[in-house]
Amino acid sequence: MKSNHFFSQKYLNESKQIIDKLDCESIEKMTTLLVELRKRKGRLFLVGVGGGAGHAGHAVNDFRKIAEIESYSPSDNISELTARTNDEGWNTTYIEWLKISRLNKNDMLFVFSVGGGDLNKNISANVVKAVKYANDVGSDIIGVVGRDGGYTASVANACVIVPTVNSDMITPHTESFQALVWHLIVSDPRIQKISNKWESSV
Repeated sequence: MKSNHFFSQKYLNESKQIIDKLDCESIEKMTTLLVELRKRKGRLFLVGVGGGAGHAGHAVNDFRKIAEIESYSPSDNISELTARTNDEGWNTTYIEWLKISRLNKNDMLFVFSVGGGDLNKNISANVVKAVKYANDVGSDIIGVVGRDGGYTASVANACVIVPTVNSDMITPHTESFQALVWHLIVSDPRIQKISNKWESSV
């Protein structure tokens, strides 16, 4: 019991360090780009794998319902995702979905990835191909990633890299703070259009 207590305290202490190190300027830039996206009536496409895919689906709800930004995630349609994986291969699942959706320069791609993707190492290759495609068609690219940000950070218009404070906890810390950052953004008065249920019912 005692060791569990020490682990929880250690994890939370590391989280405090990360909060102090987060780059607020990058968050502000992402927020500004999202405000501009809504003004031009562009669409927001969110991608990730594993925990990032779960975040993408949750964030779609928040940006549609709270921020009134038209938003989608290719991983939300499990039938299409698995059909494309089966018929065409995993690496092209997101890029082919984006092509059918006619991703263009008025739109934006939002990436949730621990490493940001690495095509040479075949890590999150479908995310990398989606980012490359967004870059090719002129869409804005934003993301919340970990480690050094990988391919996503190298081409994004704005990207928050969750600082590494413990190399054994990169994934849980990154995925925890991905949720914090997007909830922060969607709660910003410049972004939020609809009050949340509990806040509005008081």
